[in-house]
Amino acid sequence: MIRLLYALLMTLVQPLLWLKLRQRGRQEPGYLEAMGERFGRYTSRDSPVTQPAFAAINSASVDWVWIHAVSLGETRAAAVLLTELRQQAPRLRLLLTHGTATGRSEGRALLREGDIQVWQPWDAPGPVGRFLDHFQPRVGVLIETEIWPNLTAACQNRGIPTLLVNARLSPKSLAKARRVLWLARPAYGALSAVYAQTQADAQRLRQLGANVQGVFGNVKFDAQPNPALLSQGQQWRAAWNATHDLPKPIILFASSREGEEALLLAYLLTLPPAECQAVQWLIVPRHPQRFDEVAALIQAQGFAVSRRSAWDSGGPVGFSIDAAIWLGDSLGEMPLYYALSDMALLGGSFLPLGGQNLIEAAACGCPVVMGPHTFNFAEAAANSASAGAAFTVADLPTAVTQGIDLLSKEKQLTQARIAASVFVMQHRGAAQKTAAVVARLV
Repeated sequence: MIRLLYALLMTLVQPLLWLKLRQRGRQEPGYLEAMGERFGRYTSRDSPVTQPAFAAINSASVDWVWIHAVSLGETRAAAVLLTELRQQAPRLRLLLTHGTATGRSEGRALLREGDIQVWQPWDAPGPVGRFLDHFQPRVGVLIETEIWPNLTAACQNRGIPTLLVNARLSPKSLAKARRVLWLARPAYGALSAVYAQTQADAQRLRQLGANVQGVFGNVKFDAQPNPALLSQGQQWRAAWNATHDLPKPIILFASSREGEEALLLAYLLTLPPAECQAVQWLIVPRHPQRFDEVAALIQAQGFAVSRRSAWDSGGPVGFSIDAAIWLGDSLGEMPLYYALSDMALLGGSFLPLGGQNLIEAAACGCPVVMGPHTFNFAEAAANSASAGAAFTVADLPTAVTQGIDLLSKEKQLTQARIAASVFVMQHRGAAQKTAAVVARLV
């Protein structure tokens, strides 16, 4: 009865979803793309696939492997998993779904001939039913956290094995789920199997009725940074150093979130000018729709800003000599930014936002200073700090102070870089284990 009431509510609010998508699309046009897919309406014109591929979706002989990666972080995890999965199941036909424009944009690079990419269906019986009837996936693979009651129930009713992989559940998310346990428990219980990142995640997931079958670790440890971007960042760094009599270190504020840039800028204004100017500051916001907003904020605080989008193939040299702050206003170039920088401050960790993925920084050999709010990546944060690849501080001003201090200690900085690379190597293997589970079902 409870789920029926939920289903009725989700059906009734569909007109509001149309309005929300149109409003969001003013800032991010990607949300306006193929909006009918959100409601289970599919045409070859609306989807980035070839005509033969779309014609084939009506054939019951096609065993689609459906992977759902809601946003950017989950799509990057899906990319790592897919690399291994395609080796174990070379004839895989991929059905890739997303919930955000950044996830969908990133996901296009994962498609091969014959694959399909569409939006995640809205969690109402109509869209979910049309989605499953249209594609008839052989197996569903949900990445990390994305659980929807009607979707998991419909898969269970149709006999579609549905896995939650690279699964994580923070104490905060568990507390929220407990408040709607009458809805959360059936949703998690409908999953065929769950494979968690950590033992702590597994314990919390079991409290919601999830059938946890294994703890494999985090597939993001298996990601290999783009070598071309790493090389470009290193070349730009060398060119930057060549323009100074003494090397001017670069501190990256990686994947910063709303409110955090203002905290950083406010503290930089309190520093003696010589101390602030001794470092080149680089801010890369987490969400692309905020690039212009952050640029305006930097200028409003009296800092000169140079944007990555204005640089040519030579990088910041010639464009940024007099700019106190660089703005990384591009997508998919984090390896470049990490290679360009001496160290990084971890965005999302200085306000109660849960932190961002620090594994990519470690894989690039970039030490990290992080704040106290890392509950979305609690074990990775704790393990990286124990390994000496990252440092935990109480707040953003302390992070700036410790970051500047670390730059003056070349031996300690080198040790942290080595520790970061070793830390990543020691935690690899989750992608192979997860792919093996999916491949058996395929």
